[in-house]
Amino acid sequence: MRVGSFVLAAQYPGQGAGEALHRAVRSAEVADEAGLDTVWLAEHHFVPYGTCPSAVTLAALLLGRTRRVRVGTAVSVLPTVHPVALGEQAALLHVTSGGRFTLGVGRGGPWVDLEVFGAGLGAYERGFPESLDLLLRWLREPSVGTSGERYAFREVPVVPRPADALTETPGPEVVVACTSPKSVRLAAERGLPMLLGMHVGDEEKAEMVALWRRHARESGRSPEEVAAAGHVSAGVCQLADSRSDAVETLLKAMPGWLKQGLEAHVTVDGRARAMRDPYAYTELLCGLHPVGTPRLAADRLAATAERTGISRFALLVEGSGDLDATKENLRRLGAEVLPQLR
Repeated sequence: MRVGSFVLAAQYPGQGAGEALHRAVRSAEVADEAGLDTVWLAEHHFVPYGTCPSAVTLAALLLGRTRRVRVGTAVSVLPTVHPVALGEQAALLHVTSGGRFTLGVGRGGPWVDLEVFGAGLGAYERGFPESLDLLLRWLREPSVGTSGERYAFREVPVVPRPADALTETPGPEVVVACTSPKSVRLAAERGLPMLLGMHVGDEEKAEMVALWRRHARESGRSPEEVAAAGHVSAGVCQLADSRSDAVETLLKAMPGWLKQGLEAHVTVDGRARAMRDPYAYTELLCGLHPVGTPRLAADRLAATAERTGISRFALLVEGSGDLDATKENLRRLGAEVLPQLR
């Protein structure tokens, strides 16, 4: 089992974006020191829900600031970026970090981002498979050309090649954020592990893993490859000497962040969107995830792994909104929870 932190660089009420980003950087450094396996970086545009607009850029900084921990994007939003540009950045980080980089990609949402970056709604609704396949080719082949619905260009060499003698791997790992049966099938057919969201519980995640395995087998993936897929479960982790103290910490801080963050999202086409109740959503997250004592947290992570077959976790540890509390949360996770799991 591998446990990492999930960094949103969340901007809480009364904070500036700089404070949120400073907390993100420092929490990654502490995660490295505390023995966590991976730091996963979220990406958002134009909203205080998350103040990092480029997960791959922040990953570059953190790979330079850390020495041991893996750094991954969770996720780079593929419809709003050219797959070759993202592939070049991923290859660069893979080679220069000695293979410590993981590229997580996703479809994002129908947000105004699509208008600002000129991608259009079609890139979100139809273009993800084409973009993903072009990205994968770039990370695996010596030269690439394409003639598709969205992208068309002559064959060009891949520089730098992700495969490198220093890394001794074929290229950076690619993980796909999955929220629907369609995206599960897309990932499975390509043999790519899934990143599953923190808003769903063990039962739904187990169903998605089972569906992934079925599609992967039907696509000709070997039993060994299917069994070895390292899916990732996103969640929340808040540690305290009692469960009530941990829940109280999150209920004091997270609803304010969720309210201002979620309300700031603007759809590109004016479609109606349902808003979660921030307080009820925080309560839901406290019930689904390792929120409580270190013993409870270890038991819950182990139970999720057993129920779902998921072996990796990306845990939001900045739920207090406070830098010192976040660092203490990470240190306790490393010192008091991880040894129980290993």
